[in-house]
Amino acid sequence: MAISPQILSILVAIVVIILTAALVFWQRRRASRSGILMVGLNDSGKTLLFSHLVHNKFVDTYTSVKENIGDFANNKATLKIIDIPGHERVRGKFFDQHKQNARGIAFIVDSSTLQSNIRDVAEYLYSLLTDQVVASSSPWFLIVCNKQDQTMAKGSSAVKKLLEKELNTLRKTKHNRLANLDNSAEKVISLGGEDKDFEFEQLNKIRVNFAETSLFNSASKDSIDYKQVEIWLENIAG
Repeated sequence: MAISPQILSILVAIVVIILTAALVFWQRRRASRSGILMVGLNDSGKTLLFSHLVHNKFVDTYTSVKENIGDFANNKATLKIIDIPGHERVRGKFFDQHKQNARGIAFIVDSSTLQSNIRDVAEYLYSLLTDQVVASSSPWFLIVCNKQDQTMAKGSSAVKKLLEKELNTLRKTKHNRLANLDNSAEKVISLGGEDKDFEFEQLNKIRVNFAETSLFNSASKDSIDYKQVEIWLENIAG
């Protein structure tokens, strides 16, 4: 049965309206998510990086019990930088408050002590990557290998391999533990494919990138290097 030109025109108009509405909704939703969450363990250098990005200067840092919030602006857009406390007792509370608004997540790692803190770092990273909201919103994700100026610091390639190995172990442990509970495994987001060892490239919805930074406790701008993080933020803003 042939469709009349009038009905075809109406159908085309309806499709155009639906697509336009969907595009407007997506753009508004994207614009509403302007937060960049800076997360990591205590003493990883989060707050020092925050002070350089937001204030362009060194600020004395200390263990905080609440988030720090400021703006990172360029000629394209303004992003709200939110420095989440690193202490395990409070970080979950503040992350949950801001994760709905996260366009990007920067996970700061002390690359000079990673070997000794690998379990804690991987546990925290695992909880972020398997969070329901994070998985559904697919924010930009950057692992910042900080303190590259330290003698024992590991480069981003080594950090990546260490984290993949530990996340692989965590994935197996948590899956086996949950599999023993009634239907619990079905409610948990899988971290990559289980048929082979974990690699960040296996993540379907979250693309994880790496950056290297050096932040000295000095007011001298010649002693700091966080350009890779700035480029990442500029790409998000653009």
